[in-house]
Amino acid sequence: MDLSATEHGATRAGDPDRLRPVRIWLYCIAALVLLMVVVGGVTRLTESGLSITSWKPISGIVPPLSTADWRAEFEAYQQIPQFQVRNSWMTLEDFKYIFWWEWTHRVLGRLIGFAFAIPFLVFLVRKRFTWSLAAPLAGLFVLGGFQGFLGWWMVSSGLSELTSVSQYRLAAHLGAAALLFVALIWVARRLTPSRPQAGGSPAWPIAVLLVLLLLQIVAGAFVAGLDAGMGYNTWPLMDGELIPNGLDAMSPPWRNLFENNLTVQFIHRAIAYVIVVYVLFIMAVRLRRGRRVGVHRWLPRIVLLVLLQAALGIATLLASVPISLALGHQALAFMLAGAVTAYLADTRGRGLKA
Repeated sequence: MDLSATEHGATRAGDPDRLRPVRIWLYCIAALVLLMVVVGGVTRLTESGLSITSWKPISGIVPPLSTADWRAEFEAYQQIPQFQVRNSWMTLEDFKYIFWWEWTHRVLGRLIGFAFAIPFLVFLVRKRFTWSLAAPLAGLFVLGGFQGFLGWWMVSSGLSELTSVSQYRLAAHLGAAALLFVALIWVARRLTPSRPQAGGSPAWPIAVLLVLLLLQIVAGAFVAGLDAGMGYNTWPLMDGELIPNGLDAMSPPWRNLFENNLTVQFIHRAIAYVIVVYVLFIMAVRLRRGRRVGVHRWLPRIVLLVLLQAALGIATLLASVPISLALGHQALAFMLAGAVTAYLADTRGRGLKA
């Protein structure tokens, strides 16, 4: 599965970097995934995610085109608990606003599928890469398709008993999106022929940072799923304490980790503190060893992004989760994970086989 970076350019005479279009394509898909996450955040924050109560992978691309079509969609929405308990005040015009956000989210998912599948086949036919690389790329396509299934699985949790989607399924959906995003960055970066040299530095500290970031993204999904950020809007104290009372209020105790608003927000804060301390520690070690060139040029940028993300998270909390700050916080989390993934890919030293 490995081929040195210099060998990438020598595989085909007269074409020193035949994988450049493939890399650009993968980065574009990653950008579309990031856009999908942002639009998904809007659907969550505007409570639009349950406005379409059926899953029609093909015909669902076409929105309502007549008054009768709109009324049918609205009547279907009126049958679910979210409308009956929380949104019974809505008119058809109000419904159209949330419908368009969810429709955009779903159509964007289909667009990503086409944007992946069609260039993949073109590149394969034109022999931009071999079957050995086609296999991991096909795996990315499967992971993207699985995202569509997870999205409907998440939506279906709010159609019968809940007035919103399950926080467990939301966390699975966002976590899978994060995995897809970092996988795209990883493969694209490993196909770069002129990556900085790692200089023999171990990769595991960066891998630990990436795991912490992915864990934090999932923890943030539980905060979003429970609307836990709407309460305890103070910092650094939480409910007047550094370690508030009531973290173990639920029984059995494990439920507090996923269903207790206080505990879920406290965990999200705690992981953020760990990430900030850890990345500053890594930076201090690198500075002491004098390794500030080559691959380690990523590190100051990552430190800056971590500090910016922490500040944005605090601002989002103190302002009681306005949509603009919340979307910025979520998008920056993915961009930070992408930067750490690129850093980790560069520390590996050898690339994927073309």
